[in-house]
Amino acid sequence: MIAFALSLTIALVSLAVALNIYRLVRGPDAPDRILALDTLYINAIALILLFGMILGTRLYLEAALLIAVMGFVGTVALAKYLKRGSVIE
Repeated sequence: MIAFALSLTIALVSLAVALNIYRLVRGPDAPDRILALDTLYINAIALILLFGMILGTRLYLEAALLIAVMGFVGTVALAKYLKRGSVIE
């Protein structure tokens, strides 16, 4: 039963990733694209953790943490660039 639930969850999160990529490419303006990128890295974290659960290893947890930190820094940098025009003051 848990294998079916994990497979279904991976399929649905993969659909969410595809829709995020669509919004990233087609977004009407830059803030929408930044939100799509932010949601995309959150969905990538979910997929990595789900694959780690299927394989039964904790190695993927470290990769998910690394993506979370890099995604947060990237989102903050892009938002700061849109607001001020430069990242570093």
